[in-house]
Amino acid sequence: MKAIGKTVKEILINLPEDRVEPFNKLHDVIMKNLPKGFEAGISYGGLGYVVPHSLYPDGYHCKPSEPLPFAGIASQKNSINFYHMGIYGDAKLLDWFVKEYPKHSSQKLDMGKSCVRFKKMDQIPYKLIGQLMKKISVKKWIDNYEANLKR
Repeated sequence: MKAIGKTVKEILINLPEDRVEPFNKLHDVIMKNLPKGFEAGISYGGLGYVVPHSLYPDGYHCKPSEPLPFAGIASQKNSINFYHMGIYGDAKLLDWFVKEYPKHSSQKLDMGKSCVRFKKMDQIPYKLIGQLMKKISVKKWIDNYEANLKR
């Protein structure tokens, strides 16, 4: 599902009715816990949390005109999806997240490489997402990204 809107605000209000509250709550939790330097914006046509070009002029290697992505959320057909590149690029962080998840949700973890799918809106582990967002600074993310890119 493509996000409807060209700004963060437009995306947040142009959601299916049953998604407005949980999606906006997830965005609020992310913003309250997003380390200094990251910012919310449009990333690949969706709602992303990125390292702006002012801090990382090279942008994303796949498409340098885009800022370096870090996290994102999307309203998909059957779920709200949360994307976090840190759990994709840092095995220790992934292990922490997988271990912590059952403490915060009774739903089985439905996860891809960087994508966590929430099919039951009342089971989104907001507190855990907040904790995860705090775990990587902009500098640490850039260092991790560059180390993985060079491999």
